[in-house]
Amino acid sequence: MRPVTAMDTRDTLRARAEIEKLAALLDERPERLAFLAGLPADDLRTLREQTVAALFDGMPDMLDRIAKATKLVPAGVAAAISQKALGPRLAAAVAGRLEPARAADIIEKLPVAFTAASCAHLDPRRIEGIVDRLDENLLVRISVALAERGDHLTMGRFVGHLRDSALTRILPQVDDAVVLRTGFAVDQPQRLGDIVELMGEDRLAHVIASAADGLWPEALAVAGMVTGEQRARIATLAARQPQDRLDTLVRTTAEQDLWESLLPLVALLSEEDRRAVALLPSLTDPEVLSGIVPAVVATALWAEFLPLVELLPEPSRTVVAEAAGDLSDTDLDALAREVDKQNLWDLVLPLVELMPDPAKERIFALPAFQDQAETP
Repeated sequence: MRPVTAMDTRDTLRARAEIEKLAALLDERPERLAFLAGLPADDLRTLREQTVAALFDGMPDMLDRIAKATKLVPAGVAAAISQKALGPRLAAAVAGRLEPARAADIIEKLPVAFTAASCAHLDPRRIEGIVDRLDENLLVRISVALAERGDHLTMGRFVGHLRDSALTRILPQVDDAVVLRTGFAVDQPQRLGDIVELMGEDRLAHVIASAADGLWPEALAVAGMVTGEQRARIATLAARQPQDRLDTLVRTTAEQDLWESLLPLVALLSEEDRRAVALLPSLTDPEVLSGIVPAVVATALWAEFLPLVELLPEPSRTVVAEAAGDLSDTDLDALAREVDKQNLWDLVLPLVELMPDPAKERIFALPAFQDQAETP
């Protein structure tokens, strides 16, 4: 695995989702795998895929014998055997050894509740082939059953393989929290854009509003996986929440150090919406403000952060200025070079004016600042 770099901090939420998925595969609590949290999300996904291969390719030969035996009896009989003799876990293991068409035939004869319980134990690599062969009405009922079970991790495996027509029928039957949790755990993030469009503006607004009930990390993760206009829409819907609910977003971000997920969204806002964010009570809290600066240093998100700083009340800007002035010479020089690279001096110089004199002297002595001063 490659070494972790500063830019890998952008993977915080993706890494968290991968750890949850890996824990589910291993039948472990996510806290037991917390030591993996510092690894890049792409490496964790590779580890999860290798774990899937080790778990499912190493199944006992007995399962192949059972799978062969099911081919000798009608699908209804095989379904009865699965339900009465095997149970959800073993039935899913056998289904993973069958041809997708045969597995689908048997699943269609099983009770929906039994199938939903089995889905969590199915080889993820077999999902697409089986889903493609299932009746849409059955897919809708299974998906709703998974939502009722609160099994968002399994839904995250399946949702990317569902047809738009099925998703259109499923979305009205599951609550907003399920949508966010499933989006957080989705295995095919490229499908999230389609799902956002299928939801429509009103439903999307309700889903984003529900994030204030303890699901802001999930909402940030979803926003990070869609692109362009959809990401800006999500950012705007979040920014237009009532102040007390929006304030929970900033406090959650500060508590969980998710600035690398939030600041790029703030940068997409109109000045009016950004001003509403700047006036939040949480952004007058020195502890919150001081914590932003190291995160911005680590992620080089000055271009996203400084337009927000410009709109903060002066006492808040002073706290940011003092936190920046306390950075090491190395970090200050990196800041100055990033500012120079993106031509952000007009936003930075007012901050420098708010710094204590010793900090100003350090900044004026920086090579990057000297280079700027010498530029005609």
